Amino acid sequence: MTSPQSSVPAPRATSSDLDIKVSYGPEPHGELGEAGGFPFTRGPYSTMYRGRPWTIRQYAGFGTARETNRRFKALLAAGQTGLSVAFDLPTQMGIDSDSPRALGEVGKVGVAIDSLADMRTLLDGLPLGEVSTSMTINATAPILLLLYQLVAEEQEVQSDRIRGTVQNDILKEYIARGTYIYPPKPSMRLVTDLFAYCGRELPGWNTISISGYHIREAGATAAQELAFTIANGIAYVEAALDAGLDVEEFAPRLSFFWNSHNHLFEEVAKFRAARRMWAYAMRDRFATHSPTSQRMRFHTQTAGSTLVARQPENNIVRTTVQALAATLGGTQSLHTNAYDEALGLPTEHSATIALRTQQILAEESGLADTVDPLAGSYYVESLTDRLEEAAGRLIDRIDRLGGAVAAIEAEFPQREIEEAAYRASMRIERGEQTVVGVNRYVDEEESPIQPWKVDPTLESGQRERVVEWRQGREEGEVVRSLEKMVQEARGDGNIMYPMKESLAAGATLGEVSDALRRVFGTYRTL
Repeated sequence: MTSPQSSVPAPRATSSDLDIKVSYGPEPHGELGEAGGFPFTRGPYSTMYRGRPWTIRQYAGFGTARETNRRFKALLAAGQTGLSVAFDLPTQMGIDSDSPRALGEVGKVGVAIDSLADMRTLLDGLPLGEVSTSMTINATAPILLLLYQLVAEEQEVQSDRIRGTVQNDILKEYIARGTYIYPPKPSMRLVTDLFAYCGRELPGWNTISISGYHIREAGATAAQELAFTIANGIAYVEAALDAGLDVEEFAPRLSFFWNSHNHLFEEVAKFRAARRMWAYAMRDRFATHSPTSQRMRFHTQTAGSTLVARQPENNIVRTTVQALAATLGGTQSLHTNAYDEALGLPTEHSATIALRTQQILAEESGLADTVDPLAGSYYVESLTDRLEEAAGRLIDRIDRLGGAVAAIEAEFPQREIEEAAYRASMRIERGEQTVVGVNRYVDEEESPIQPWKVDPTLESGQRERVVEWRQGREEGEVVRSLEKMVQEARGDGNIMYPMKESLAAGATLGEVSDALRRVFGTYRTL
């Protein structure tokens, strides 16, 4: 009789179709270096979490600014160390809450922000000079950043103490998410205008969070997430250089945003490979010399697409594994998803469990005791090298197409992601990939979970507030400031300055966006 130990194991592979050997031994690996030194494989800082723990930044936003403000204060009181704002779809798309196009969407997937009054309410009583704030916003990123700055100035916070990150990554919207407004070229101008503006006015602000998160959520593999995100980052650097900016000045304020998925070791390897790939790109493509220009810093969020509605408490374990991968991989800040998010917006109870997950990892697990604890693992180092190679091949294809913008216009990354998502779906359907509680270990009877729901009356109240705001402002001043912004947009100056004047005068997010639509047009897919 053949013993289990001598039988031939079934083949296994990662999400990127990298075959996994039964065991690994010594072999040559890519350059490791030391933590804090080029190419940053082992981490961006020499002491990592021994010097400073990762920022616990739980993503929140729903309904009105007042409701979200309450949630922020509860999270800060519970030990969160940074704010992270989710905006509703109308806000993301440059549409005011009282527009017919916003009907039924106000406050549903994030907070509604229409005016300076809403931003004041959102940030009321929050110490903007002490906490950093991440805003997940892209097409309307310049508007939300300026509203944030105006409120910080009202609080008399000095410009160098206004700290945070605005996502401002429009290219991934064309690839994976769809909340774009304008065509790629004027959208890229807004991105680089924001770079230049922050360089002069907000030196502590991270001007972009180049996002692989949504690319992975759309169905990309780990290698595709790496490749398409870094290719987008290269395109932003090129656009900034074309706009006349100094790479050594703007590069240190670039940041990244990664997904942390289920395969623990592939994800750790992905984060390590990402740092190395970016360091080489900044040194070899763009001839940077400063380590701060070559160093990749990033935020991570656990994978929302892996959360399931059946046996939702299992999602706590999934999120913990994903958070473990992010911290073993050296993230600078982290959001852990709540277990009930496959059913609706998280309750305060589920959000607290997600927060406590991070606190247990940070305080009880020993994760913060040493730098890059998996370094030297034959398996992890092999995966790091192979992911770098697989992603590099995809970047070469993008380069041959003329870069990320041209590749997006040719829908190359979109097709690659669609095919990968289909293959993954079929593996789950055929039972080749296990999802506990869904295609294996299924319980016939489950305890019901009551999801949190947005009060439907909040939408009507928000619509009324927009109308009241317009009635209380000086209309002539708004019209003049918007026209000044339009003239700047038709030229080649920095749009951020007249945009700030318009918002301070009382223009709404939708009015500013509509003014730019008249100049830039709107984007439609092929």
